[in-house]
Amino acid sequence: MASLKDQLLKAGIVDAKKAKQIDKEKRKEARSQPKGHARVDEAREQARRLQAEKVERDRELNRQQQALNEKKAIQAQIIQLIRMNRIERRGGDVPYQFTDGRKIKKIYVTPQLQNELSRGRLAIARLDDGYELLPAAAARKIMQRDEDAIMLLNTSEPAPVGEEDPYAEYQIPDDLMW
Repeated sequence: MASLKDQLLKAGIVDAKKAKQIDKEKRKEARSQPKGHARVDEAREQARRLQAEKVERDRELNRQQQALNEKKAIQAQIIQLIRMNRIERRGGDVPYQFTDGRKIKKIYVTPQLQNELSRGRLAIARLDDGYELLPAAAARKIMQRDEDAIMLLNTSEPAPVGEEDPYAEYQIPDDLMW
């Protein structure tokens, strides 16, 4: 089967010169348009998408790294505040018990320190594997940064009493030891 061009030439509808000119124009058009133009656009779009996803991942990693660095800085501030403000408790023979999470812990203090702890003038903070006594003002500064660092800070106001509490009329003595 002959091509359309050959058929038109045989029929005499188109002459050879005109057929060559049309072929030439077709080749010029084919050369001027890049091959796989749609493929190039898809590849560019996919590259842009991948780049945007990478940028978003990098931003998220940076946010996580900044949060981690900020947490480390706060921990360092807390440790510095505890070490600068700790109160020596040498020679203590009175046991003072407090809770650390779900465990009951005990430290030995002097009667004066015990009195100040119960009145809320002193607080107990965790430092590494031990516990330190701090002034209440320093403990409040630490609690602004991390409430879990302070184990005990008594308040001077009494706890609210429930309406159905059967022991509401009985006063609890300040020097009660448990």
